[in-house]
Amino acid sequence: MKRRDFLLCTVAACVAGMGSRFSLARAFDLWRSRVDAPRSSSTPLKEGMFYTKLERKKVQCTTCFRNCVVAPGERGFCRVRENVNGTYYSLVYARPSAIQIDPIEKEPQHHMLPGTEILCFGTAGCNFQCRHCQNWHLSQASPGELDTYDVPPHSAVSAAIERNIPTISFTYNEPTVFYEYVHDVAVRAKEKGINILWHSNGAMNPEPLKAMLKYTDAVTVDLKGFTRKAYDNSSAELEPVLATLKTIKGQGKWLEVVNLVIPTVNDEPENIKRMCEWIKENLGVETPLHFSRFFPSYKLTKLSATPVSTLEQARKIATGTGLHYVTIGNVPGHQYNSTFCPKCGARLIHRTHFQVIKNHIVNGRCPGCKQKIPGIWTT
Repeated sequence: MKRRDFLLCTVAACVAGMGSRFSLARAFDLWRSRVDAPRSSSTPLKEGMFYTKLERKKVQCTTCFRNCVVAPGERGFCRVRENVNGTYYSLVYARPSAIQIDPIEKEPQHHMLPGTEILCFGTAGCNFQCRHCQNWHLSQASPGELDTYDVPPHSAVSAAIERNIPTISFTYNEPTVFYEYVHDVAVRAKEKGINILWHSNGAMNPEPLKAMLKYTDAVTVDLKGFTRKAYDNSSAELEPVLATLKTIKGQGKWLEVVNLVIPTVNDEPENIKRMCEWIKENLGVETPLHFSRFFPSYKLTKLSATPVSTLEQARKIATGTGLHYVTIGNVPGHQYNSTFCPKCGARLIHRTHFQVIKNHIVNGRCPGCKQKIPGIWTT
């Protein structure tokens, strides 16, 4: 076995050094079969869906907040789109470098089909440069630096159907940068009754975002923090992300927010409180918020892992603000891996890390007090 190939399958399975009970076995199985995917060779380049042609054969990409102006022969910030003689092409369409079966709780998604599996796809590239990225092997790579595999949209959907997996997820790197592939898979998936989920940094422009949401069931958005410092750490901006969050909520799609709490970067209690107040006011108290534990990675290896007490304080701030569903992630066995009823306090979904021990929700309600629990509970 080539170690490099195996790492491409397992990189996303071992986030923060704590793979789920599915990870290594599933990664090895997928390394052998790669969802029956041959190595890339014949898939044609795909023209970008959202860009404007300018004079002198320049183009302006309008897919994300960066709105890159790209000269002929050059690529945008994400490195996976290239101007070829005045036409802007995706270099990663149907060319994933990571294919993995995960529990849906790993996204994290806690109010969507608990205990089910998702078929995940990721490519090279990203429109952020997070210094803490746990999937930097993918996100900070360029086309040509990683092995890729031919998985056209119909093959991706067929793989989910054949394995009786109800949801396809686009994750590991930023789905915005392989937008055309996500879109085409999503269109076909919805025709076949397969759910679509994506995990995003939330910096997609409004027009492509709304177009994608037509074929989307749920989104997990990373909210890096609530300060310029938090987004400087990612070479990005906060405001486009806040706009995206409001758009997703406004379009009626199921939304969950995750905040990776990083010591010295975004762990100040006053800023966590401001973030929670914004979520309450703009997204509503029923929007799940996940505080995840940071482990040293990529360019932040000199920092310590987030103290569990910091995560517990963040959760206390969030619930004190009035948010109903606040969990703690990347701390296996912690009480607040689980979901509790906001009315009677009963444990509704008992989790240990990414594993659902027991789901007590019945017909979308608490079995005791009958409180309605928002989410997607049936396929």
